Amino acid sequence: MLDGHSTPPSLPQTVTPPERIPQERIPQERIPQERILYVRLPCNPIFPVGVVYLADHIHKQFPTVEQRIFDLGTVPPLDYTEALETCIDQFRPTLTVFSWRDIQIYAPVGGRGGNPLQNAFQFFYGRNPLVRLQGALGGLKVTTAYYRELWRNGSLIERSLRRARRYNPQVRAVVGGGAVSVFYEQLADKLPQGTIVSVGEGETLLEKLLRGQDITTERCYVVGETTPRDRLIHEWPTPLEKSACNYPYIEQIWPEFSYYFQAQDFYIGVQTKRGCPHNCCYCVYTVVEGKQVRINPADEVVAEMQQLYDRGVRNFWFTDAQFIPARRFIPDAIELLQKIVASGLKDIHWAAYIRADNLTPELCRLMVQTGMNYFEIGITSGSQELVRKMRMGYNLRVVLENCRDLKAAGFDAVVSVNYSFNVIDETVDTIRQTIAYHRELESIFGVDKVEPAIFFIGLQPHTHLEEYALEKAILKPGYNPMSMMPWTARKLLWNPEPLGSFFGEVCLEAWQRNGNDFGREVMAILEQRLGRAPLEEALSAPMKDQRQLAQV
Repeated sequence: MLDGHSTPPSLPQTVTPPERIPQERIPQERIPQERILYVRLPCNPIFPVGVVYLADHIHKQFPTVEQRIFDLGTVPPLDYTEALETCIDQFRPTLTVFSWRDIQIYAPVGGRGGNPLQNAFQFFYGRNPLVRLQGALGGLKVTTAYYRELWRNGSLIERSLRRARRYNPQVRAVVGGGAVSVFYEQLADKLPQGTIVSVGEGETLLEKLLRGQDITTERCYVVGETTPRDRLIHEWPTPLEKSACNYPYIEQIWPEFSYYFQAQDFYIGVQTKRGCPHNCCYCVYTVVEGKQVRINPADEVVAEMQQLYDRGVRNFWFTDAQFIPARRFIPDAIELLQKIVASGLKDIHWAAYIRADNLTPELCRLMVQTGMNYFEIGITSGSQELVRKMRMGYNLRVVLENCRDLKAAGFDAVVSVNYSFNVIDETVDTIRQTIAYHRELESIFGVDKVEPAIFFIGLQPHTHLEEYALEKAILKPGYNPMSMMPWTARKLLWNPEPLGSFFGEVCLEAWQRNGNDFGREVMAILEQRLGRAPLEEALSAPMKDQRQLAQV
């Protein structure tokens, strides 16, 4: 497990981080004729903080450029095309920027008209023919919806370009977002010729487009004109010093802005840093955002929260890959929380992904004082041996100690603990250890406060797990990671034998018992069948052969 080295080991040594670029610099160029339309493609109703930050950055760099945000997440599906074309007719953009958030669908939650994980397990592991048929029909429905969405998004991009070219024949399109950054190599044949495919952060790419500068050094390629460089996603993003988002300006360019403030249960995203220094075997964050952690100034983060607070927002989600990614960033987290206290934002709540091994008593006190009412821990396994093999860098004993400190500080809300069974070298013994660890978390926070979220890893490109699968011939070179065909999906939904069928059977029983409390049912069934290891066994990981994954 590597923790914050300045140069990722997977990066060519000839690549060096670019110089830090302050966001407030205003270039001499003025491009008043440019009109940028940001289109957030349909997805779940999650506040589009990425698009908002991009528009904010461009406004600070080019104050005379006109911008508009159009969020299809706020539009009924039957109205997508008409609403988008109406927006183009009214705004007449010279540059369209599309944000594509979601593609891969392996998750233990509903969506696309069904639960893809449940459908897959019914089809692959069901013993009753009727259960298998139910899984096949459900899977067909989900798969059809998935491919329909791919076609629909590509069609929306193409139709938008045709419409915009009625007014500006030279209009160009940029497509980026979380999904694009992961599957950028597979999207070339699904996008119109000339589309610029942006990987990772897009601020400097848009700056160069607006100035008419060469973009070949950016993390991007042009469909039909260039091909992506080898290992493009592993290149360094450009560090930017971020200031507080100008929400009065965002309100002016985004007519649907108030949509996310109508219900009090929405969590509005605020970013306190970018980058993740870790090397977890299955996670793509560290390559999309880069291993260099870039901290946003605490005063700017609080100023941004204050603007949202003044508009009635009380729930905030810190959208960082990890709120406290490593121990050396503890002072930054403390400074931010202290300034939230000093700001007078007293009736707020916030949540985040948190590496609980980096908590301190002072941090715990400040978290409770500032209103943290939910957080997620992605420990993946309650076995220290497996945590080490997956290169996650957690010390599970320290996590428990810090959770006790958090409880002692007064935390009495929900913690979601993410478990991904059967990832690498899972055994009956490591399952028992995970059960023991989970029960200890329940004893700290309370059974009703600990929600086990059971995931089976969706194998993604550009990860160490993908390299491992290719090396072991589980996957073949040239496979399509966007495929939903059963023979591919069964490999990408990582649940290998010899335990795959066992976990399939357990999960099916859990859904049958109580699908609304799936995680707790899985834990109960596993404990009934396998028992529970002593806690000390879960916390101990003797050094021994780490097997093939550690060598990848």
